Amino acid sequence: MQGLYGQCTDEELILRLRDGEENITDYIMDKYKNLVKNKAKSMYILGADSDDLIQEGMIGLFKAIRDYDSGRDASFFTFADLCISRQMYTAVQASRRQKHAPLNSYISLYSHVASGNEQGEEAELVSILAAEAELSPEEMVIDRENVENVERAIERELSTFEKQVLDLHLTGMGYIQIAKVLGKDEKSADNALQRIKGKLRKAIG
Repeated sequence: MQGLYGQCTDEELILRLRDGEENITDYIMDKYKNLVKNKAKSMYILGADSDDLIQEGMIGLFKAIRDYDSGRDASFFTFADLCISRQMYTAVQASRRQKHAPLNSYISLYSHVASGNEQGEEAELVSILAAEAELSPEEMVIDRENVENVERAIERELSTFEKQVLDLHLTGMGYIQIAKVLGKDEKSADNALQRIKGKLRKAIG
């Protein structure tokens, strides 16, 4: 199947699919399965089961194949990326059993790192990096207290929209992709990120 379709663009394949070549669906699903798996890894910190996320991601990919319109949408890759992310995040929200599950494994409260946003700015992340770290018992006690402070601040200070933005930011998304996943304009997502940082900085301060 790779030899049959490998030289075609995704957009060409979608047109051929619309003309009745049903095998193309299987080819595109297989082609993008690694994208789904990689997204599942990043979304895993939000507390969902990895296998469930992969399944949801494949559903999102199928919807992208079904709904893609070359006259309306950007490239198929961009459209599929968005559909997969939306499907996974909707599933996370629906199935989350704990209010702030990702906070259980966060380590460093403040870190000067590249923000990952589309402007490449350096920023102080009040978000907490999901990571493995060797901590002394004393450090673990302090860290647990910090995490609890952050949990309370998130629940008390952030709006529903800001919590959603924070969730997606913690998976590594910049404000442009966050805006697309949540169906908001880019300025709203960017402003929300700035408000989140300010509120958490003040609450933890």
